[in-house]
Amino acid sequence: MRALTDPPTRAVTDLPDDAPLSDGERLTVDGLELRVRVSGRRRRLALTVESDAEVTLHTPAGRPAGEAERFVRAHRRWLEEKVGIRERTRPLNPAKRLVEGEPFRYLGRTYRLALSDEGRSGHRVRLVAGRLVMDQATAADPVRGRRALVDWYRRAGLGWARHRLQPWAARMGVAEPEFEVRDLGQRWGTYRPGTTPESAGRMSLGWPLFQLPMHLVSYVIAHELAHVKVPGHGPDFWALLGSALPEYEERRAELDELGRRMWMGEIAADHENGYR
Repeated sequence: MRALTDPPTRAVTDLPDDAPLSDGERLTVDGLELRVRVSGRRRRLALTVESDAEVTLHTPAGRPAGEAERFVRAHRRWLEEKVGIRERTRPLNPAKRLVEGEPFRYLGRTYRLALSDEGRSGHRVRLVAGRLVMDQATAADPVRGRRALVDWYRRAGLGWARHRLQPWAARMGVAEPEFEVRDLGQRWGTYRPGTTPESAGRMSLGWPLFQLPMHLVSYVIAHELAHVKVPGHGPDFWALLGSALPEYEERRAELDELGRRMWMGEIAADHENGYR
């Protein structure tokens, strides 16, 4: 499977004023990140704030970056108000719909669902050109669609975390345990000690964890690795974790806040109502 990610985010100040905007790219204007959507049928610039609080800049083809920058700044107060409303009213652990454009997060970034009628995915979700691609037959079945998405998170998370496990284990001076990504219910991670002196045990990470930014996934990895040496959450545990991750308290608080808003696998009952 070839995985293609979003184009890199560019600060609009890094672009020449006359540089044309490209569909799908991400821009930052005074710290505000926007996704660009270019349409040959559009005549004017426009801004929308999506249900997940992501901001989209809609632009006709060929419009320069300088014009977009001035337009965003002129509407900054309106954007801040709308984003604030979206953030305050966003449901906790929202259910998802298997429809075109539904947002899903991976390592802190938003990727929207694209439904394909090619029938070549083998009921697997693929990350292609910044979109999560699912065939329509799979999306029509909520059980099969959920299973395909969870399987993608499991596979993608396993591949990403596998390369981070050894450096964190070395930093903490612990043996590297066996490792898996699976459904853990409401838990982000668990550690089970080995049954023999030679075994470093098994660490499990929940697939929803990989919706969170990378630094929070790393916090959970370090947290579970500390249990290889220290069971429980006594002073020795936090001392070991703090020696490898001095900012662990800030990350724990951030995980508590962001984690409440992550998708935990529920599919909305009205998902079959079609495209939005």
